[in-house]
Amino acid sequence: MKDELDRRRWWSGPAESFAWLTTARVPAARTARGVLPWAPLVGVVLGTVATAVAWAAARAASPLVGAVLGIAVLAALTRGLHLDGLADTADGLGPLRGRDRALEVMRAGDVGPFGVVTLVLTLLLQVACLAQLLATDGGWPVLIVATVAARVAMARTGLPGVPVAEGSSLGSAVAGSVSRRWLAGTAVLLLAGSVAAGLSMSGGDMSGGDIGGGPALALPAAVALGLLASEALHSRATRRLGGVNGDVMGAMGEVSTAVTLLVAALLLA
Repeated sequence: MKDELDRRRWWSGPAESFAWLTTARVPAARTARGVLPWAPLVGVVLGTVATAVAWAAARAASPLVGAVLGIAVLAALTRGLHLDGLADTADGLGPLRGRDRALEVMRAGDVGPFGVVTLVLTLLLQVACLAQLLATDGGWPVLIVATVAARVAMARTGLPGVPVAEGSSLGSAVAGSVSRRWLAGTAVLLLAGSVAAGLSMSGGDMSGGDIGGGPALALPAAVALGLLASEALHSRATRRLGGVNGDVMGAMGEVSTAVTLLVAALLLA
């Protein structure tokens, strides 16, 4: 009986994360405590599926078609929740308004002009950068790395002591669910994976490219800048809203993805 309970505890975290963050048909999660710690694992699966579609479409049609379908797959598999969070966060943080009003706007079901413009421009940037990377020899792994990095950025909001915006049920549920040691280990694995992906792009040559170390260093640099961009958004949201909520988490993931793809495209394509 004890072994069975231990197995259930072990699988409950990933199951909760896939149930909340994807369209996967898994048993309904009783809590959201496992959502953020296992979000990077969800990113590995989502990134792999989206990259496979993007790579196949790029070969069959064009890099632009592949990029559009790759980003569309990510949106479909996540129910568009992160994109919705990006639009709501832009509406809340964009216009000059007080904290209570900003939170009220973010909880509303409609999307305002700031949200629409931010959503459209972010998607265009992601597609354009991914298309350029797909046109580059061996550039396809960047989408996997960017998708995982986005979930690491989201997991950061579950660290102990991170303030939660008033009225956020998801923020309250995941508060303190990610240990600093767990996040640090995940970040190390992400950077190691980005170095490995970069080496695969350069054929194992650390001396090529326009910058020192070529793709093996350019891709980790792109990841680092993507995480810094999400951190800047987190800081802004904390000051303006008093903490994070589900919308801010999704926005951090989309911003991290866009900046990672942008920097990678600038350095590698």
